[in-house]
Amino acid sequence: MDRLVKAEAKEVDVIFAKGQKCSSTFKLTNLMHTMSVAVSLTTTNPSLFTINKPFSTIPPLSSASYTLQLSHPSDQPPLSDPPDAITVRSTMLPTGKAPADHLRRLFSKPGPHVFRDAVLTISLIGPHVAEILISQTLQTHNLFTKSISACTKSQLTRLLKPAVECGGAEAVADLLNAGADATATATTESLMSLAIRVGNLQVVKILEGSGCKMDESVLHEAAATNRIDVMEFLLERYDEELDVDSVDWEGRTPIHVAAREGHVRVIEFCVWMGGNPNCVDWKGWSPLHYAAWKGQVKATECLLECSNMKYARDREGRRAFCIAKEREASEGRRRLVDLLGWGDALLRAARVDDVNGVKRCLGEGASVNGRDQNGWSPLHWAAFKGGIKSVKVLLEHGAEVDIVDDAGYTPLHSAAEAGHLQLAFFLISHGASQPNLKSFPHLSHPLNLHSFHNQFSFSP
Repeated sequence: MDRLVKAEAKEVDVIFAKGQKCSSTFKLTNLMHTMSVAVSLTTTNPSLFTINKPFSTIPPLSSASYTLQLSHPSDQPPLSDPPDAITVRSTMLPTGKAPADHLRRLFSKPGPHVFRDAVLTISLIGPHVAEILISQTLQTHNLFTKSISACTKSQLTRLLKPAVECGGAEAVADLLNAGADATATATTESLMSLAIRVGNLQVVKILEGSGCKMDESVLHEAAATNRIDVMEFLLERYDEELDVDSVDWEGRTPIHVAAREGHVRVIEFCVWMGGNPNCVDWKGWSPLHYAAWKGQVKATECLLECSNMKYARDREGRRAFCIAKEREASEGRRRLVDLLGWGDALLRAARVDDVNGVKRCLGEGASVNGRDQNGWSPLHWAAFKGGIKSVKVLLEHGAEVDIVDDAGYTPLHSAAEAGHLQLAFFLISHGASQPNLKSFPHLSHPLNLHSFHNQFSFSP
């Protein structure tokens, strides 16, 4: 005979509650038709788990119930690996009855008369156990699914937030499969926003598939955490509902947020997706203002290339340069001030043909192709003023010869309009696209244009 008694289940589930006495009942059945059976019950951790009847007698074909109790209330479930267990041993009892001391002595003598009928796993379950397992990076999947089996729908829903916070895609999926409601507003913060901030794209996809509510700040959250992959997914999935230029409660777009955090790739991505780098928030700040405020040099360089807000003023009349200058003394942001300020000095030097000033500004890091409020570059100003020496220095430092202003005019247009013929032909000799002569009477020279170009040479 393999065993004398049978347990109704292989596990004893105990719903754990913080600071409370926890217990559970289980049942054993005598399989003998004509003889009583003595039973011994022991736990692997008797200081933690106790049983109300460690020794008992079960009549033929009868059942008996037992209570397993957690001895000491606790705020933390006493999880162990492997889990604690109850060992069930039995022996035949011809007399039918015996006092507890006799049964204790009977089981203290090992031998073939004692059967080991079962080992019952003690499973701690419930929302408090699940919450602890969520926080463990090396959680056992089966243990987690077992722990949430005793949770109500509202308890499962409340567990979604810690699961998302820990970035556990598997835990989030298990909770949703068990009945958690991702559309419920259990917290003031959107689960989707939280998932984006945590930075787990898989969790974002799981929540989106479950109908999780989407608020207007999701792109801002993705921009703040430098998650272009999340932005791509959301914009593709919610093409008609989400706008890359959506604004938050302060009027800021995702580009504002990316500029503040210094996430250059996000700025570039948003602009590529049609975002406007020139938007201003409720206080008149552009993304460039935020980059200057936070000292984000790379973001400032990026915005100087893709926006025209260098000279834009906020509601208090301050340009991005002013904001960077205010913070320079305390935070040592020399490079940022140079980016925003030396460009102005370069423009002034180009206007007056101050060659040494042009060289100094370029040496300090000023952008040779920087623009003023009308889109004019230093080369536009030097050409318009006839500063042929400054033009040469600017071209030697990489100035774009055909750079266009906001009206579509190039430096060659500026030189021709101002009547600086030698300078105009010098620009042509350095690759400037030749204009329509009918539009520029100053270039309608008696000599053929190409002949003049071939004969022309410049000596500084």
